[in-house]
Amino acid sequence: MPRGDKSAYTEKQKRKAAHIERSYEQRGLGEGEAERRAWATVNKQDGGGRRSGSARRKAPKASSRSRKEGASRPRKRAAASRRKAAGRRRSTGQRRGRSVAGR
Repeated sequence: MPRGDKSAYTEKQKRKAAHIERSYEQRGLGEGEAERRAWATVNKQDGGGRRSGSARRKAPKASSRSRKEGASRPRKRAAASRRKAAGRRRSTGQRRGRSVAGR
């Protein structure tokens, strides 16, 4: 298979690449650069062309899955945790007879 041959991709992957390419062209990228970026995006999202045999059943890597899901804790919980820790720091300083304002 020559380099750049798209026969190993499914119809859905080809449609996805065409849609992404049109989007890049609307943003002002050249035709060749838009096509290159579109196929790079499809490869990143789907892991390349069609798979054969048992390779199709493999789950995506955990690292890529976690990156797509975002942060591990919701913002509210993280903020609450920071406030709680700040309160502990203040109360510890007061118990030891230190001035909190002097920090």
